[in-house]
Amino acid sequence: MGVYDELVGQRPVVAQLRTATEAAAAALAGGSGGGMTHAWLFTGPPGSGRSAAARAFAAALQCRETPAGCGHCADCHQVLQGTHADLEVVRPSGLSYSVRATRELILRAASSPSGGRWQVVLFEDADRATEAAANALLKAIEEPPPRTVWLLCAPSPDDLVMTIRSRCRLVTLRTPPAGAIAEVLTARDGVEPEAAVAAARAAQGHIGRARRLATDAEARRRRAEVLGVPGRVGTVGAAVAAAAALVATADADAKATTEELDEPETAALRQALGENAKGRMPRGTAGALKELESQQKSRATRVKRDSLDLALLDLASYYRDVLTLQLGAPVDLVNGDRGAELRTAAAAGPPEATLRRLEAIMQCRERLNANVNPLLAVEALAVALGAR
Repeated sequence: MGVYDELVGQRPVVAQLRTATEAAAAALAGGSGGGMTHAWLFTGPPGSGRSAAARAFAAALQCRETPAGCGHCADCHQVLQGTHADLEVVRPSGLSYSVRATRELILRAASSPSGGRWQVVLFEDADRATEAAANALLKAIEEPPPRTVWLLCAPSPDDLVMTIRSRCRLVTLRTPPAGAIAEVLTARDGVEPEAAVAAARAAQGHIGRARRLATDAEARRRRAEVLGVPGRVGTVGAAVAAAAALVATADADAKATTEELDEPETAALRQALGENAKGRMPRGTAGALKELESQQKSRATRVKRDSLDLALLDLASYYRDVLTLQLGAPVDLVNGDRGAELRTAAAAGPPEATLRRLEAIMQCRERLNANVNPLLAVEALAVALGAR
């Protein structure tokens, strides 16, 4: 077992990272370390495993057994679990990552590694850093301490400012093939081969989503509801109702997720601030509680937006299949279990109409990303999908 075993269909990336960790080990031994650098940018589509690749690389850098990362020593285990003393993991939970939080992170990153190897900062979703935060991060990357390594993750290089990405070595992950994902689901999660293939195709290369679809009946039910939208938008009234149902589902998902996180966070902070037995808080603590509440609201907005975006991508997969049938493209259908329905939809109109619907879905995603009211954006989409 090694630290890179979780990376599915990423052999070139694994080879690149192993070469770098060998150079890092040589640098620690007094060599030049010419193949190692202090800043890395991991990019790839959602679900490709860019954060997993960065974490595996961090484990290999801290591993004392082998430069390849053995995967079973204490250092590897602690890094993979996120508890290593010389690993700082940043996961922006809200819509953005502030300059104040970035400056605090830079101070922590400047400390010397307690284990004598590397101080590693793994910054997931680094594209959420604000402009001011990105400028502060740039200064830290330009002049890092000798043993600090920055691992930034983003969907694409263009999601970060040019000055940052030009100072990072790029690691590009590809969308894993459905066959490779299905093999992992069968071998590691005990999923039946046929169900594993269906989940892998439906997830469109997103490993985590494939696992949820293969093992969670509720996730499959929600996806089936989304794929039923094209058949429920024949009139304006029906389109508006379908849009309301989509947004309500996203609201419910966000509420369930955030409540599970919010309650223990709030309780822990109240206890840390000195809450008494009657539930009263000391003077001067209202500001800290209000700041936490603001962060939690931002996270709820992000979760809702992500849930809606996932639904839109499922809708796009439906019309992608329709277009595939209309053009006679020799590729597998993402939603093969709906073959008869898709063929009926393909025969009902020209490819140009399908392309217009796909463009409407992409436009809705852009509107949501620009903070347009979700219900209004999805209503406009649903009406566009029903137009002939």
